[in-house]
Amino acid sequence: MEPASQNPSDSLDPSTWVEAYGDYLWRFALMRVNNPSVAEDLVQETFLAGIKSLKNFGGRSTLKTWLTGILKFKVMDYYRKSTREKSFTQLSSFYDDEESEHFGEDGHWLHGDFSPADWSAEQWENFDRQEFMNQLMACSEKLPPKIRQVYIMREIDGIESKDITEQLNITPQNLWTILHRARMALRKCLQDNWSSSDKRL
Repeated sequence: MEPASQNPSDSLDPSTWVEAYGDYLWRFALMRVNNPSVAEDLVQETFLAGIKSLKNFGGRSTLKTWLTGILKFKVMDYYRKSTREKSFTQLSSFYDDEESEHFGEDGHWLHGDFSPADWSAEQWENFDRQEFMNQLMACSEKLPPKIRQVYIMREIDGIESKDITEQLNITPQNLWTILHRARMALRKCLQDNWSSSDKRL
């Protein structure tokens, strides 16, 4: 029996999926792996997995959401494989010299001229969400790949800290340090490169 879909616009014909969802899924994967060819491979694997398990699609979500869920698992598999190739425990290798000098030995952002300023309530109110997200993604691409990977896993995909530490074989302190560095680097990047309506951050 063909599974029912709640959304009339969903097509259960796999031949329509590339046109309907290909670009979205590719962008979703690219944001997480930062490699166009890898992102394309993951999307292809997602479509193949979707075809094989189509009978399990019960229509409780849109087909787009369902395929995105499959892609998330594919991305996690990619993370696990890449983790075997390079350890996450050597935090010093994650940052180049220019970025590392902004942090102390405890992983905290150094005080002084390099410390990013807090944003005012007025600046938050003036944010254009789409513009902000576009700049945030641009800034995230400047992070070292492994730092970026961890940040997206926790802050974008909402993966639990316990799961991240287990999957990447790092300690909770390692995770905290990575996320702290990522947040401070992103804030500095946004402060330097993104302006709200009429005032730079």
